[in-house]
Amino acid sequence: MSFMDRLMRGREEELPHGWKKLEDADHFEQLIEDSYDKPVIIFKHSVSCGVSAMAKYGLESEWEFEHTDLDFYYLDLLSFRSVSNLVAERLNVIHQSPQIILLNKGEVIYNTSHHKISVGGIKTALGSLA
Repeated sequence: MSFMDRLMRGREEELPHGWKKLEDADHFEQLIEDSYDKPVIIFKHSVSCGVSAMAKYGLESEWEFEHTDLDFYYLDLLSFRSVSNLVAERLNVIHQSPQIILLNKGEVIYNTSHHKISVGGIKTALGSLA
């Protein structure tokens, strides 16, 4: 499916294998706890934003992580604004869209947004954990 097809498909997002949806506050609190076992990424995405669509497409195109390496959570911030606000408040990060937040042991170790989002950037951040 082409990028434009994905962009025009509407609000229901099809996610790559291994990506999980983040849709409630309890799940958010649990993923913070889970980050003590392995890194956790939150991808905050706006389904109505072209920049966000490009960031998502770039991640999907280059994605090569296994679910055993990390947990990846997709947050549709338009549908779940309260969860998005909780993420910003609880993790003490400025809200951006699109945005990648990488957690390890309950702490934000990497935070980037917009055109800086890339699989390479995630790999570099994960490499700093070794």
